[in-house]
Amino acid sequence: MIQQAFFAYFAFVITILSLLIVTRKNPVHSVMWMLLLFFHIAGMYLFLNAEFMAAIQVIVYAGGILVLFLFAVLLVNIREELQIGKYIGAAPTSFTFAVGLFVVIVMSLRSFVAAPPGIYSIELIKQETHTKALGKLLYTEFLYPFEVASLILLVAIIGAIVLAKRRLKS
Repeated sequence: MIQQAFFAYFAFVITILSLLIVTRKNPVHSVMWMLLLFFHIAGMYLFLNAEFMAAIQVIVYAGGILVLFLFAVLLVNIREELQIGKYIGAAPTSFTFAVGLFVVIVMSLRSFVAAPPGIYSIELIKQETHTKALGKLLYTEFLYPFEVASLILLVAIIGAIVLAKRRLKS
């Protein structure tokens, strides 16, 4: 009973915070709501006994990604962007697109079939710890997608360096 109450709390607050992030007009407020969201997601991971994922959530997302977002928001001239008002008349189109996306998501959830259970039972994960089980899966079964993701990130880093060099020259 208490476990369901905690799960319901985290699920409800994460949903509300997600809505607050995308509905705020001030981007700095959105980033601050996102910080609270990241901590609640980490709390959900702790509730699910995934301590490693909770630590990564706080360190990488709340520590790194959020700071990057905050710097990007602070580098943009918000007053000038809000005065332009270039998206003011797009509400009906946005609503239509959102309803269409919702319909597609609901239709795709109908065809969702749960995968058969893997070799990692709750007892095995408790015996090995989450980090070891995650590492084994990542570096055995999912090595190829892991390497592809690292190559994509490498290309993004090289692209950012090339773009930064071009701006410095001109």
